[in-house]
Amino acid sequence: MKITVSLQVTLDGVAKANGGNNEVVDPGFTRGGWALPLGDAESTRSILETWRRPDAFLLGRKTFDMFSAYWGVRADDGGFGEAICSTPKYVASNTLVDPGWGHTTVISGDVVAQLREMKAQQSGELLVVGSVQLVRHLLESKLVDELNLVQFPVIVGEGERLFPHDGSDFGLELLEAQVFGTGVIDLTYRVLGPPEYA
Repeated sequence: MKITVSLQVTLDGVAKANGGNNEVVDPGFTRGGWALPLGDAESTRSILETWRRPDAFLLGRKTFDMFSAYWGVRADDGGFGEAICSTPKYVASNTLVDPGWGHTTVISGDVVAQLREMKAQQSGELLVVGSVQLVRHLLESKLVDELNLVQFPVIVGEGERLFPHDGSDFGLELLEAQVFGTGVIDLTYRVLGPPEYA
């Protein structure tokens, strides 16, 4: 099974609150909603195609709670809600017992070991959306095969960045790039081993 990460990010790497402020998830953060003014029909359609593609989704606990409250009641919207509600979901959590959202399986304990086993024994694509802390953990554990970054032409100047100040280094191979009319750039990379240095 291939593990793909798809995240919307700002030019300065912020990967949170793209759709608006959420005081529960991001207390004190006031610069949410940075993606909405820049999205257009073409870029939205491209992101939706990514959501319709996987065999299953993988979410961290915070993202799961937020998505289930929002998308879980929009299962028949013909778009994002339908895509995620009709597809099996895995949520990484050591505290969640009853997810309450259809087609959801909780992965607890050694998540990395379980995902390695899934990668070895299953085919298809497991897509991670949102879940920045989980994405960092998966990258550090060398579990991510492809990284899809939908970069928005905005600098928000604060907030949690996707890549930490200190972390592992990776070489990337560009697989696909699309530029949309509002300046949004959709970049898909294959994650390689350590990069070469001059």
